[in-house]
Amino acid sequence: MESDRARELLRAERERIERALRRLEHEDDGEEADEYDPGNLASDLYQDELDEGLEEDLREQLTAVERAEQRLAAGTYGLSVESGQPIPDERLELLPTAELTADEERARTQR
Repeated sequence: MESDRARELLRAERERIERALRRLEHEDDGEEADEYDPGNLASDLYQDELDEGLEEDLREQLTAVERAEQRLAAGTYGLSVESGQPIPDERLELLPTAELTADEERARTQR
Protein backbone atom coordinates (compact mmCIF):
# COMPACT_ATOMS: atom_id res chain seq x y z
CA MET A 1 0.00 0.00 0.00
CA GLU A 2 1.23 3.46 -0.84
CA SER A 3 2.30 5.58 2.15
CA ASP A 4 -0.04 8.44 1.22
CA ARG A 5 -3.05 6.10 1.15
CA ALA A 6 -2.03 4.53 4.45
CA ARG A 7 -1.68 7.98 6.05
CA GLU A 8 -5.12 8.92 4.74
CA LEU A 9 -6.70 5.75 6.14
CA LEU A 10 -5.04 6.17 9.53
CA ARG A 11 -6.01 9.85 9.71
CA ALA A 12 -9.64 8.95 8.98
CA GLU A 13 -9.55 6.17 11.59
CA ARG A 14 -8.07 8.52 14.20
CA GLU A 15 -10.76 11.13 13.46
CA ARG A 16 -13.52 8.52 13.74
CA ILE A 17 -12.25 7.36 17.13
CA GLU A 18 -11.72 10.87 18.48
CA ARG A 19 -15.26 11.87 17.41
CA ALA A 20 -16.67 8.83 19.18
CA LEU A 21 -14.69 9.68 22.32
CA ARG A 22 -16.05 13.24 22.31
CA ARG A 23 -19.61 11.91 22.04
CA LEU A 24 -19.02 9.84 25.17
CA GLU A 25 -18.13 12.87 27.27
CA HIS A 26 -20.66 13.28 30.07
CA GLU A 27 -23.47 15.62 29.21
CA ASP A 28 -25.69 17.15 31.87
CA ASP A 29 -29.25 16.22 30.97
CA GLY A 30 -30.60 19.04 33.13
CA GLU A 31 -32.51 16.67 35.39
CA GLU A 32 -31.97 16.81 39.10
CA ALA A 33 -30.44 13.71 40.60
CA ASP A 34 -33.15 11.61 42.16
CA GLU A 35 -31.30 9.53 44.68
CA TYR A 36 -34.54 8.01 45.90
CA ASP A 37 -35.63 6.59 42.55
CA PRO A 38 -33.87 3.25 42.08
CA GLY A 39 -34.92 3.16 38.43
CA ASN A 40 -33.09 6.38 37.66
CA LEU A 41 -30.05 5.31 39.64
CA ALA A 42 -29.91 1.94 37.89
CA SER A 43 -30.32 3.53 34.49
CA ASP A 44 -27.58 6.07 35.19
CA LEU A 45 -25.26 3.39 36.54
CA TYR A 46 -25.86 1.16 33.53
CA GLN A 47 -25.15 4.02 31.11
CA ASP A 48 -22.00 5.05 32.99
CA GLU A 49 -20.65 1.51 32.91
CA LEU A 50 -21.52 1.10 29.24
CA ASP A 51 -19.79 4.39 28.42
CA GLU A 52 -16.70 3.37 30.40
CA GLY A 53 -16.47 0.12 28.44
CA LEU A 54 -16.91 1.93 25.14
CA GLU A 55 -14.31 4.51 26.11
CA GLU A 56 -11.83 1.80 27.04
CA ASP A 57 -12.38 0.07 23.69
CA LEU A 58 -11.97 3.34 21.79
CA ARG A 59 -8.76 4.15 23.66
CA GLU A 60 -7.40 0.71 22.71
CA GLN A 61 -8.32 1.44 19.08
CA LEU A 62 -6.53 4.80 19.32
CA THR A 63 -3.44 3.04 20.66
CA ALA A 64 -3.62 0.67 17.66
CA VAL A 65 -3.70 3.70 15.34
CA GLU A 66 -0.60 5.08 17.07
CA ARG A 67 1.21 1.75 16.63
CA ALA A 68 0.23 1.71 12.93
CA GLU A 69 1.51 5.28 12.52
CA GLN A 70 4.81 4.22 14.09
CA ARG A 71 5.06 1.28 11.68
CA LEU A 72 4.33 3.62 8.79
CA ALA A 73 7.13 5.96 9.92
CA ALA A 74 9.48 2.98 10.30
CA GLY A 75 8.61 1.60 6.86
CA THR A 76 7.03 -1.59 8.19
CA TYR A 77 3.36 -0.67 7.77
CA GLY A 78 1.53 -3.40 5.88
CA LEU A 79 3.77 -6.16 7.18
CA SER A 80 2.69 -8.60 9.86
CA VAL A 81 4.27 -7.80 13.22
CA GLU A 82 4.37 -11.55 13.87
CA SER A 83 5.77 -13.02 10.66
CA GLY A 84 6.82 -10.08 8.51
CA GLN A 85 4.51 -11.34 5.74
CA PRO A 86 2.67 -8.68 3.71
CA ILE A 87 -0.86 -7.83 4.81
CA PRO A 88 -3.05 -7.53 1.69
CA ASP A 89 -4.12 -3.99 0.78
CA GLU A 90 -7.76 -5.12 0.85
CA ARG A 91 -7.40 -5.99 4.54
CA LEU A 92 -5.68 -2.69 5.30
CA GLU A 93 -8.44 -0.78 3.51
CA LEU A 94 -10.99 -2.40 5.83
CA LEU A 95 -8.82 -2.41 8.95
CA PRO A 96 -6.05 0.18 8.62
CA THR A 97 -4.58 -0.81 12.00
CA ALA A 98 -4.19 -4.49 11.08
CA GLU A 99 -1.03 -5.92 12.60
CA LEU A 100 -1.46 -9.49 11.39
CA THR A 101 -2.54 -11.26 8.24
CA ALA A 102 -6.08 -12.63 8.31
CA ASP A 103 -4.75 -16.19 8.75
CA GLU A 104 -2.55 -15.15 11.68
CA GLU A 105 -5.46 -13.29 13.29
CA ARG A 106 -7.68 -16.36 12.91
CA ALA A 107 -5.04 -18.61 14.41
CA ARG A 108 -4.55 -16.23 17.33
CA THR A 109 -8.27 -16.08 18.15
CA GLN A 110 -8.57 -19.88 18.02
CA ARG A 111 -5.89 -20.35 20.69
